[in-house]
Amino acid sequence: MTHLRDPSAPVCKECRHPVAGKAGDPFWIEPEVLHAVGHAFQDGTTIGLGTWTPDQAKNLFAGHTVYSIVLEIPDTELLDPAQTARPIDVWAVASLATDAGGRRSINRIGLPMIHPLFTQFNEKLGDDLNGGGPSEDLETYGKLLSYEIAGVVRAYGTAEDPDAYATSVVHRFLPNVLPYVVGTPASFGFDSWNGRSLTDNAPNVMFSIAANTPVSLGIGKESVTSKPRASFPYVPAAI
Repeated sequence: MTHLRDPSAPVCKECRHPVAGKAGDPFWIEPEVLHAVGHAFQDGTTIGLGTWTPDQAKNLFAGHTVYSIVLEIPDTELLDPAQTARPIDVWAVASLATDAGGRRSINRIGLPMIHPLFTQFNEKLGDDLNGGGPSEDLETYGKLLSYEIAGVVRAYGTAEDPDAYATSVVHRFLPNVLPYVVGTPASFGFDSWNGRSLTDNAPNVMFSIAANTPVSLGIGKESVTSKPRASFPYVPAAI
């Protein structure tokens, strides 16, 4: 079993190899499309790309290094002896200690691309979404996200009832958790979500579903500078 090898990283008690440290960024995003999507959902307009064309696309994350924590949990740890599969919902939160004691949530994630869609130009909403827990999401944020999705869909004219479409999407997006059936291959697509592999094109999927129109970045997994590995820890080696 191989692990990220950062001397300052935490060490696995069993194999004594680090399981956290530097890695190449395995994901991709196109900055012009990213910012245009954020403006559209903030302003209730179509996604305005001006003179931008897909042949100008570039990966904002190319060549970047990130710090990663990678966990490998055997399926057997999550399944009863009689089970071969089990549906779960996955989310994660990062917290910092506060001067007053306790901890403050600074980043919460389940589905990819929720923040790029709705919080690029709404810092308070971003902070709020990072707090709390998934069980509160639909009641707290459902109305606002429905309003923003309906605005974009109405601008495109792609649904007879933009509000009804927006409601259906919000019930897919919230609570903000990533569904996965333990014991099955991960796949993040337009029709269904079952975890997410490092090479699934999550931006295309999430942007297109939210806008109810095809949204392409013009780039995909080929734009990643350092490719994901086929075995644990899966994330690319640091560049």
